[in-house]
Amino acid sequence: MNLSDPEGVPSKVDRTRRTFIDYIDRTREHYLAQGFNNPYEWAYHEDVPFTPLVKPLAECRVGIITTAAPFQPDKGDQGPYAPYNNDAKFSDVYTLPFDPVPDLRMSHIGYDRANTVPDDLNAFFPLAQARSAVGQGRIAGIPRRFHGVPTLRSQRHTIDIDAPEILRLCREDAVDAAILPAI
Repeated sequence: MNLSDPEGVPSKVDRTRRTFIDYIDRTREHYLAQGFNNPYEWAYHEDVPFTPLVKPLAECRVGIITTAAPFQPDKGDQGPYAPYNNDAKFSDVYTLPFDPVPDLRMSHIGYDRANTVPDDLNAFFPLAQARSAVGQGRIAGIPRRFHGVPTLRSQRHTIDIDAPEILRLCREDAVDAAILPAI
């Protein structure tokens, strides 16, 4: 959004209307439309398990964690702009190599299909950007593989089972930091 007039003077923001996508309302509506009988409740944590980096990012090995699903030919339409496809969901943490470049899809996730670029892997899986960051010396490296975490989980299952598994895998890969791109 350009907040300046042609001479570079900031213009007033119109605060009478929203300038963002209201994903909370859309997510609640999506879950209700899928047959769940109660609105989605967002996770809330008093204490966030966050550990600050102990060295500069340029010295860190960075992993990628995704909620994108590997293409499953037997699970219906999963192509770019495909309608929501619950059959394409996966239920367990997975690990795949970066090479060859993986065929990942996102038809299993409720996302804004009108304002997203699902046919560009780099828009939701930043492997090319991570490799570029390594080449530019912005990060020290990436492991040979990435990890996928399912979205079809309760908060409790994510906290008690999936998150510890992802942490174990990241430690196994000797990563110092991990990114989870938004889809």
